[in-house]
Amino acid sequence: MNKVITHSLFTDFDINLFKAGKHYKLYEKLGAHLIEVDGIKGVYFAVWAPTANSVSVVGDFNYWTKDEHQLQVRWDSSGIWEGFIPDIEKGALYKYKIQSNIDGIVTEKADPFARYCEKPPHTASVVWDLDYKWKDEKWMQTRKQNNALDKPYSVYEVHLGSWKRAEHNRFLSYLELADDLVKYVKETGFTHVEFMPVMEYPYDPSWGYQLTGYFAPTSRFGKPQDFMVLVDKFHQAGIGVILDWVPSHFPDDAHGLGLFDGSNLYEHPDRRKGYHPDWKSLVFNYERNEVRAFLISNAVFWLQNYHVDGLRVDAVASMLYLDYSRKDGEWEPNIFGGRENLAVISFLKEFNEVIYANFDGVQTIAEESTSFPMVSRPTFTGGLGFGMKWMMGWMHDTLQYFQKETVYRKYHQNELTFSMTYSFTENFMLPFSHDEVVYGKKSIASKMPGDEWQKFANLRLLYGYMFTHPGTKLLFMGSEFGQSDEWNFEKSLDWHLLQYDYHSGIKKVITDLNQLYKSQPALHQKQFSSEGFEWINYSDHQNAVLTYIRKGNNAKEDLIIVCNFTPVIRENYRIGIHQKRNLVPVFNSDNKNYGGSGAGSLETLKIELSPYDGRDYSVQLVLPPLSVIVYSFEN
Repeated sequence: MNKVITHSLFTDFDINLFKAGKHYKLYEKLGAHLIEVDGIKGVYFAVWAPTANSVSVVGDFNYWTKDEHQLQVRWDSSGIWEGFIPDIEKGALYKYKIQSNIDGIVTEKADPFARYCEKPPHTASVVWDLDYKWKDEKWMQTRKQNNALDKPYSVYEVHLGSWKRAEHNRFLSYLELADDLVKYVKETGFTHVEFMPVMEYPYDPSWGYQLTGYFAPTSRFGKPQDFMVLVDKFHQAGIGVILDWVPSHFPDDAHGLGLFDGSNLYEHPDRRKGYHPDWKSLVFNYERNEVRAFLISNAVFWLQNYHVDGLRVDAVASMLYLDYSRKDGEWEPNIFGGRENLAVISFLKEFNEVIYANFDGVQTIAEESTSFPMVSRPTFTGGLGFGMKWMMGWMHDTLQYFQKETVYRKYHQNELTFSMTYSFTENFMLPFSHDEVVYGKKSIASKMPGDEWQKFANLRLLYGYMFTHPGTKLLFMGSEFGQSDEWNFEKSLDWHLLQYDYHSGIKKVITDLNQLYKSQPALHQKQFSSEGFEWINYSDHQNAVLTYIRKGNNAKEDLIIVCNFTPVIRENYRIGIHQKRNLVPVFNSDNKNYGGSGAGSLETLKIELSPYDGRDYSVQLVLPPLSVIVYSFEN
């Protein structure tokens, strides 16, 4: 006997929006909801399964038997099955048992809209609520100013499972991280933290990029409210939170979205569009309205319910191109004969329009590695609408240059200067991410050439160059103190290294660079505009020196940056200056506090009326070895 009471949270308007792909808060209707019907407490269940003959809720409350609680299909051809089951409480475990009308296929699936999941390797969904009293009013009221594109945006990328481990290699919980991680990020001066995917995932080696629970923070580290505490504590510390978001693909685990009701419901039915050869995973059907609504609702969900300040969208290039990682014959051109996925382009535009229209002060960031045009330009001008885009070309060229022995660098200076030919075509973020410190690529510190002193001098120089180059910044955890080994997701970072001067020196460099970035308007006010940058001299290949100006809204706040990419101290090095005001050093990567040699003048430098580098004034400098020096003008 079925013990399900007929009930619905859907209106006709909801159904029309869902079918049109325009319902952006599906999580308020689909899934499991603790409600009261006619004075009876219980749970309303709703699931989209249009190819089903029958759908039952199975769980620990009915001994996982399929006939006890059968849902009813709606009459409106939406494919939604729903019903209210009395007396089920918060914490109950459940799945959907779906009898398909295709070849008698039976699937047992986790709830795509579950708010909470069993701890892997268990796979059931958990009835839960999102009740929580936030304490971040101040942050939310000022977020629009903090997150603006003309403000400092320095991101610390974190994998929660391996930032730090407790005794016996145990994960830190969300609540433990809310103490340790928040304090550390505040101390080092980053403006934002970015979490690699926190949505539920079954397989640790995927690092979270193979999701099965899109609406649930992983239970590895605690409950949903515990994750809210972590976000809340960051906000109270004045730090923004960005989540990695993966709308590009999903795994084919039996309890996941694949063949959900026996049909290709969420994935594209054509394997050329619906299967990802690199990751052996399934690709969403962006041509299906209901799937688009699912994904955009998911993005809205994290911004709405978890107060998240931005989404970094993973693997955008793999979405945009029909031939991505595919050979001839493995893909089909679009209707115009091109390789672009037109459904994805319209989906990404709609996603960004919805996010920016509904949430003040958030940013979306594209991990997009090709030259696809106007990724971070508004949709009304023909762009995809992202706030920022990762500058993968800069990352690749810069690391390639820095890995060269210093004696050869004079032949490769164009690898550094090339970035300025396209720096302002997008709103670029400069990323040294997790991808650069795995799979035999070595850690950032270990990529640097030379003996130990040179390795760390190069690393200080690299970070100084990064923070004075136009664009926002992203640094993967461990890189800020010169982690020696590659990142290993199965253990903690090597925190013991901070007892050594060179490593603690790198942490001081990053802390001071973050402070410099925040305190000097010239480094952020025009970070996406060509008006914010000017070369002094990019052609001194022989000495491997670059000199340039960073500019803000006020010329009095201009900065002069001098980079020496060799270990040779250069005495009496003259550069042209555009203002007749003396120079004051505000940052020197060769400072003894950082483990440097202490070469170079720390005093105010007098400007001479002596034309040089095409400018009326000039100054003579001492360039320390493998260094970047930043000068401001004396008031």
